[in-house]
Amino acid sequence: MTRAQRIRGLLALAIVALSLYVAMSVPVHLGLDLRGGTQIVLETRPTADDDDGPDTVDRTVEVLRGRVDALGVAEPTIVRSGSDRIVVELPGVQDPAEAAEVLGRTARLSFHHVLGTAPDADATEAAAGPRPDQSRPPVLPDESGQLLRLDAAVMTGKDVGKAAARFDAQSGAGWHVTVEFKDAGRDRWAALTGEAACRPAGDPARRVAIVLDDRIVSSPQVDPSVRCGAGIGGGSTQINGAFDDGEARELALLVNGGALPVPVETVEERTVGPTLGAQAITASVWAAAVGSTLTALFVIAVYRLLGALAAVALLCYGLISYAALAALGATLTLPGLAGFVLAIGMAVDANVLVFERAREEYAAHHRPTPRSALAAGFRNALSAIADSNITTLIAAGLLFLLASGPVRGFGVTLGIGVLASMVSALVITRALADLAVSRPGLRRRPHLTGIAHTGAVRDRLARGNPRLMRHPRRWLAASAAALVLAGAGIALRGLDFGIEFTGGRQVEYATATPVDPDRARAALADAGFPHAVVQTSGENRLTVRTGQLTTAQANAVGAAVGDLTSSADELRDETIGPSLGKELRRGALIALAVALGAQLVYLAVRFRLLLGTAAVAALAHDVVILVGVFAWLGKPVDGVFLAALLTVIGYSVNDSVVVFDRLRELTRHADKERETPFRDIAGRALQQTLPRTVNTGTGAALILTALAGFGGDSLTDFALALLIGLAVGTYSSMFTATPLAVVLQERRR
Repeated sequence: MTRAQRIRGLLALAIVALSLYVAMSVPVHLGLDLRGGTQIVLETRPTADDDDGPDTVDRTVEVLRGRVDALGVAEPTIVRSGSDRIVVELPGVQDPAEAAEVLGRTARLSFHHVLGTAPDADATEAAAGPRPDQSRPPVLPDESGQLLRLDAAVMTGKDVGKAAARFDAQSGAGWHVTVEFKDAGRDRWAALTGEAACRPAGDPARRVAIVLDDRIVSSPQVDPSVRCGAGIGGGSTQINGAFDDGEARELALLVNGGALPVPVETVEERTVGPTLGAQAITASVWAAAVGSTLTALFVIAVYRLLGALAAVALLCYGLISYAALAALGATLTLPGLAGFVLAIGMAVDANVLVFERAREEYAAHHRPTPRSALAAGFRNALSAIADSNITTLIAAGLLFLLASGPVRGFGVTLGIGVLASMVSALVITRALADLAVSRPGLRRRPHLTGIAHTGAVRDRLARGNPRLMRHPRRWLAASAAALVLAGAGIALRGLDFGIEFTGGRQVEYATATPVDPDRARAALADAGFPHAVVQTSGENRLTVRTGQLTTAQANAVGAAVGDLTSSADELRDETIGPSLGKELRRGALIALAVALGAQLVYLAVRFRLLLGTAAVAALAHDVVILVGVFAWLGKPVDGVFLAALLTVIGYSVNDSVVVFDRLRELTRHADKERETPFRDIAGRALQQTLPRTVNTGTGAALILTALAGFGGDSLTDFALALLIGLAVGTYSSMFTATPLAVVLQERRR
């Protein structure tokens, strides 16, 4: 065994051991759909000075969403309820009371000149709070209790760019909050401190007061080094107030989240059950077990010993991914769980790429040793593995940085899956394979390795020798026809957006006896509401959330619930807004557009602009067709569909990159001869990568079929979307992206 092999073996062992330790010691957080959580009902209470416009509650929802994201709560649900209420559901919150207090803070930040101290007689005025004719009380106590008379606010939280909690042990300042101003706020801060600097040292008027919700959190003296009129440049400052770490982080959170447009008050706080029942979770576990087993058996049947080692590496991949999710504190929802299971099937792709290249090497060099063929397979497949995974990592990183809510959570899960896949294939599979093929027995019986033959798919292609790119425009015509058909479905039938996008109706019942939520879901499905969201609260309360209802439909919902118990009294019937609000949708679209642009730039650099354009065009083709099929089928376009769509986007790019990587390799050899037409090179690239495409697609399809068959109603649409995306993505990488590249190349000439 070489030194490099020993290092890989030790590294693989260390990664698996660490992942096992984390998985056993750190619990993973489950989402609202799997475990339930805390529900906080807030009610807006506008004052006479507040802007109580029609969109005030919607703007309040967006501010609360930013605060929840900063709290570290993944996959929350935040919806408008009625005209003045907001329902916030938080999974896995350790301290609901603290969360409610942070969410309810108005967080109005302002910066003031200090006019001077005030006599104790003004304490009554300070305690009285804001007067009707003033936005701030003129007198407030500072950190030490001394009363300060303040001028009108010079700056507000709108001038702040970002804030962060910091700890400074060297100067003894301890925990504080750094604040960076933006745009005109930088000049206003310099003017504010410059005017204060004109006062003599020790004069109260040399102080600047920083006020949060009518409370002075800091009122420092401007340093003597600051010149009168010049002020403090740089556009930043510190808020010091003898904070502990929790107070500093909470203050930074509130400043970053911005002020609520109107004050809110917590009117209800309670624990709610999961939106999906135990049956759905059990079905998902069965789907995971059956799908993973089928995928492992398929890989073993195709690649024999190396397939068995790849199956072990896939188990390690699952362990590494789970440990990473737990360590990062990610929240696992049912779509996330299904995506996690699917990733196990797709993680086989890197192994398949290596094994197919090893088979080519074995066949091309007239029976070399399995060890040398495998080493060449890893070496030759590295560029395809790197390019396909880097494009996906670019998308994952930008979704995390630019999006929020479930889209941001998907970026985290996607990034973890990609990195774990590369580790499992390039480190763990390589270490196990090196150890296996080095044994003397396999040198005498190389057929046991699984790479000493070309495989059934490659043999058939070699015998038939199809010229796949003989008529590229015919393939493009077929793709165009599919696009027209999909577009017609969207135009004629429209999209059935789920309540996450449209909002709907929420009805709460008090039942005479406890109701099993699984029975309630089944009863509502039989009554014609298969996508109703059912939650329990306490022992005898049941909440049903659906789309918009007519009077007759609302009566049908009540009757279905009433049949489950001796009596069901309606406690509340309110209209609710979308949980995927306007800002979240806009942020998701921006993040997706930037991610696609970044992928195009990367592909243009690594390949050529022509190939990058073809890959992104094929991706858009896949998205339109998937959406169009769901339109024709009348399936809901909801949060689960959004997760499936993002998964399909990642898969489509990977497929195209693998083909183009081989096309680039063949083009380099053809350039020396200057004779082979580009369309023939593209056809050979397709033919050589087709075995990988078939085997990878089959592994993923086995997982998805298991999800569709065993996952129950909650996962059927998810699995269906991914099966459609898998088929369309496989087709487009071969017969949309590649023919388009051929046509574009020939037009250039």
